[in-house]
Amino acid sequence: MTDPTPMSANVTDDTLLGGKVKFRQPATGYRAAIDPVLLAASVPDTVPGRVLDLGCGAGAALLCLARRREDLTVFGLERDPTLAQLARDNAAANEFGSRVSVITGDLLQPPPSLVVGSFNAVIANPPYLDADSASPSPDAQKAAATVEGDAELADWARVAARFVRPQGLVIFIHRGDRLAELRAAMEQAGCGGLAISPIWPKAGTAPKRIVVIGRRGDKSDVRMANGLILHDNDERYTAKASAILRDGTPLTVL
Repeated sequence: MTDPTPMSANVTDDTLLGGKVKFRQPATGYRAAIDPVLLAASVPDTVPGRVLDLGCGAGAALLCLARRREDLTVFGLERDPTLAQLARDNAAANEFGSRVSVITGDLLQPPPSLVVGSFNAVIANPPYLDADSASPSPDAQKAAATVEGDAELADWARVAARFVRPQGLVIFIHRGDRLAELRAAMEQAGCGGLAISPIWPKAGTAPKRIVVIGRRGDKSDVRMANGLILHDNDERYTAKASAILRDGTPLTVL
């Protein structure tokens, strides 16, 4: 059988959700860890219809979401044509059919096939480092995935809010130390009623990651969710984290 993508020699065959999702990704540079899995798990079971993953890369988050929620139609937007094609190949390998579509395009100049206000939720795992303080990787794909380029965090929030329907959800996972910036960006984009879920490496540590969910047009107060502790004292995943990362259990934020 012929490999589906010209970069096939430079990818590895991996799995997500305890083997429930087949996932090919670049062998070098940026490689998906648990963050996109947590992002997918954060989409509430009450979200219907259509979900958009901004900057989907090879498709880790959208694949996990499509596996967990077979009632959803999931779209991905990815600027890098090679990664976009890899995400399409991954969707085909998992036999998602027409439920998963990946579009090549830049979020700052979205393709016209993406209709404004047409999604019930928009999810994103944007680059975590701002350009002023980061030392970019020499690997171009890894640098694009980890360091903000032309699109800053406020742009990601603005575009996400643009494509979600009124009262739809915008869901981000980001670094814990950029919570104030992310909160301001989402509120400026018109997403309120924020629910914030801290992700702690271990009990008693500072949260390295946060999941933030906002609702377009909502004016409610901010609230903190229970959050998630990833590891116990033996460095193993906690039972709750294991259920989310391996079994596809939702991460309850709202």
